[in-house]
Order: sequence, then structure tokens, then C-alpha cells
Amino acid sequence: MKTNYRILDLMRRNRTPLENHLIDGLVDGRISRREFVRHGSLLGLSLPLLSRIGLAVGVGAAPSLAFAQGAPGATIRVACAVPTATIDPVTIADTGGYIMLQQVGEFLCFDGPDLVLKPMLAESWAPNTDGTVWTFKLRKGVKFHSGGEMKADDVVASIDRLADPANSSNALSVFTGLLQKGATRKVDDYTVEFHLDAPNGNFPYMVSSDNYNAIILPASYNGDYEKSFDGTGPFKLDTYTAKVGASFVRNNDYWGEKALPDRTEFIFFADRQPQILALQGGQVDISGISALAGIGLLNDPNFNIISLKSSVHQQLHMRCDSDPFKDPRVRRAIALSIDRKKLVAGLMKGRAQEGNDSPFAPVYPSTDLSVPQREQDIAQAKQLMEAAGAGKGFKGTLTALRVAEIPEYAQLIQNWVKEIGIEIELNILDAGAYYGDAVFGKSNWLDSVMGITDYAHRGVPNVLLAAPLKSDGTWNAAHFKNKDYDTLVESYVAALDLEAQKATAGKIQNLLLEETPVIFGYFVDWLMATAKGVTGVQPSAVGQIFLDKASKA
Repeated sequence: MKTNYRILDLMRRNRTPLENHLIDGLVDGRISRREFVRHGSLLGLSLPLLSRIGLAVGVGAAPSLAFAQGAPGATIRVACAVPTATIDPVTIADTGGYIMLQQVGEFLCFDGPDLVLKPMLAESWAPNTDGTVWTFKLRKGVKFHSGGEMKADDVVASIDRLADPANSSNALSVFTGLLQKGATRKVDDYTVEFHLDAPNGNFPYMVSSDNYNAIILPASYNGDYEKSFDGTGPFKLDTYTAKVGASFVRNNDYWGEKALPDRTEFIFFADRQPQILALQGGQVDISGISALAGIGLLNDPNFNIISLKSSVHQQLHMRCDSDPFKDPRVRRAIALSIDRKKLVAGLMKGRAQEGNDSPFAPVYPSTDLSVPQREQDIAQAKQLMEAAGAGKGFKGTLTALRVAEIPEYAQLIQNWVKEIGIEIELNILDAGAYYGDAVFGKSNWLDSVMGITDYAHRGVPNVLLAAPLKSDGTWNAAHFKNKDYDTLVESYVAALDLEAQKATAGKIQNLLLEETPVIFGYFVDWLMATAKGVTGVQPSAVGQIFLDKASKA
């Protein structure tokens, strides 16, 4: 298809220079249609406009994620991890807890499985010229379950609550150094400005469903959320029993399309395997699975497997301030001992993508895929060990979290590093013992010389670039301090332009391959299993489950 420049020129009118530069990238072939749609949505361009531009350029419309309409009236039953703490939108940090929040609450925008942002409580958004201020226009006529209309005051109060260090907010991992309390400002009842600490080209993801604490609550909210479960979403609370389960019913006053199910029911489980057994036994219709624990379901015709590419991963950190890992050649040697193809094909049953020792997962449009993939090379690893004065090997301890496939991953690493003379003893710990107080000096996670930690999906790599790897990172278990790296991350975060992001990403990727403070061996495909006949279920790679379009045959 040829570019229709007449129509394209009409659509360019009233677009900003940044938006037109993005269009130029599509016309010239410097960026793909997928990259164009994803980054265009980030800049606040609507999906219909992005589709029209794609058609005019000759690359086709934006792909649709629309579901075939199912029958209304079903009761959808879900196996869910038991929330580990009181349901509190400010502090909740576990999968079971934020799944509960997301059944009733909504975000300013929705981060879809394709990483394309879609309007939710905000209708549109746009940055100023340098990305220090983002303006969001709010949807009118949205009502809380408690009765009042959602307006700018509610958005300001909700985000200020999360950005306030005095509240012990779980969202401080996103907002610290980005957005302070008081920097979210009301322009009018339906317009909000976010005045950032520094330029940020990916900011809308920070107030999207990607930031699972960021549901919008009434300005009057003062705690004790389990009594109200207030929100704006398509379902309202029916019952909630801690450690047992919850049920929700359709919100007939919802601002958008009414939910198809009459009712949803969540049964809480302490472990993954009982969830899978409940699905196989017909007690539930939906369960999250992992490739390892759910291997019996992957090819079973009685179940459908929903698979999403994600940035979920397990970080293998090595402390750069402690022997024997002070020398980056030792760290690179360990990385070269790992067979990533076997990790993907064997451990993950093909349900993962190879990692290249940086947070830049293949799913991110800003990842520079021209950076060579690190492969297993035992001969080179031995040479590096010799050059570092560690040719005779050494003994050490690998401390790892007992979750998902991490114990098996640790065993594989233990076997691989034997080939280069390293003997590792495994110390596999439950979450409480592993994370401890989650502060330096009081945490096996942050204090161990070598450890494996699980990291959840993020729609953009900002948090993963900063918290575990910047010199002042709150999750910097590798104790990695590199001024060049810190500067590059600040440059990446500030960039509004996709091509500028990708250019800086390549520099970061190459620097981390050289330094290797953390090994990123693979990125997990997020998996969910549904019983045959259940349709319209939309999980996110964060772990949320959107059920408003779900139905049962």
C-alpha cells in the first residue's frame, strides 16, 4: 500500500512537533506499526486516530483486541492467591490483594496486554514540550459506588495519598523522585496536571493499571477500605471474607458498557497447585498458572491457555562491593556459563523469551534488538575467570526466594557454574525470611552476596532501570554504583521520543553487558488457564483479571 500524503497532511494539522516526528518515523520505516501505536497511545493520541494514520501511511490500522460478545448473566469463579494483608489501596503489594482492588476500582488509563494505553477514567492526556508536566482530561459522569461523581479533587487526593511518604505507600517505588505530594493539581473539575520532579516520557504508565495501587478513590476516603470497597468499576462488592474469598455483582450504574457476568466469585488459595487442581476439578473457571506448575494443562483440550508476552523475570544479583564479585570479569563469566536456550525450552517449556542481562525485555518497543544476544560460552567464561585471578574457582552461597520456578532455576545455575570451577551452596527461603524488613542491613534479599528475586511485569522499564540498578536504588541488591549508568537512565526516562529512547536503551544494554551486576536470564510469558467455554477473560501481565466481558457457554 502507498502512502496517501493528502489525507496524512490533513491529519498532521494541529499535531505537536513530537507527534509529527513519531508519524515521520512510521512513514520513513524507522519504527514499526506496533511501536507507532504503542508510543502514540503513550503521547495521548487516540486509537481511532492512530488507526487512520496507519491506513494513510499504508501499514494498516491498529490491531483490535475486541472480544466476541458472549452471553450475559454468568457467574464466573476464579482461583486467586490469598491476600497477605488487609485490603488497603495505599499499601497493598501482593497479587491477591491488588486483584481485589481492581475488581471495583479503576485507573486513569489501562495498560493493555499489547502495552498500548487506553483511556479509562481519563479521556485523554498530553505532555508539555519537555515532559515535566502532563495534563489529563477526565471522563464526565463517572459515579463512585458510594454515590458521588468522580472529579479532579478525587484524582488529586488519590495520587497525593500515594505520593506521601508518611503513608508508607507501596506506590512510592513509582513516585519517589518523580511526583511529590502536592504536585498533582486541579485545573478545573475535569482537568488535572501532574508537575513532575524531572522530565518523564513514560509518565502515563505510572498512573495506569500498571501501577496497581493507583485506583481513584473519593477525596473523602479515610481508610478502612474493607468496609466499603468503594470504586468506579463495573463490579461492586457483594461479600468479602478474609483468607476465604470474595464475591462481586454487576454495577448497573456503571459509566461504560455494563459487565456481562451477573456475579464473580473468588476463592482464595495459599499455593498455586491447589488452584490448578480446583480448575481441573471444576470448582473454578479460571486460574493463573506457571509453565512449570501448570505443565499438565498446557496441551489439555479441556482448557484454554491465555499467554501474554511480559517483562516478568527473576533477577540473579551479584554484589559488586563484595568478593568475589567486585571484578566484573567474574560476573560476566557466570553470565556466560548460563544456557539461556535451555532455560527457555526446558525450565520454561517454551513459555519465555531469552534475557540479555538488562531490564530491556523483548516486549518493550524501546529495547534495542540490534544489541547482540549473550550466549553460553564456557571457554570464554574460563578465560575471564583466569584473567580475574579466580581460575581455581571459589565457593559461595546463592540465596533464593522459594516461589514459582526459582528453586529449579537456582539448581540449574548451581550445575552450570561448576563448569567454571565455582561451587555454590543453595539457601532457598520463604518470602518472609528472604525479604525480611526489605531494607539494607535487615534483608537477605538486599544483603546476600548472590541472590535470586522475582520481579513483576511493568509496562515500561523505568522502575526496573532505577530501583534495582541505580546507585541510590531502593532495591539495589547488587550494590551497583555507576555514574555513567545513572546518567544514561536519567536520559532515557526524560526522553519523549521513541527513537531517542531506543538509542539510549542500546547504550544502557551494552553498559550492563560489560558490568553485569544482575543476570536477566529470561522473561516469562504470563499464563492463565480457563475452562473450555469460558470466554472474554482479559488478564494483564501484572496479574490483574478483568472480567467485565467474561461469559460461559
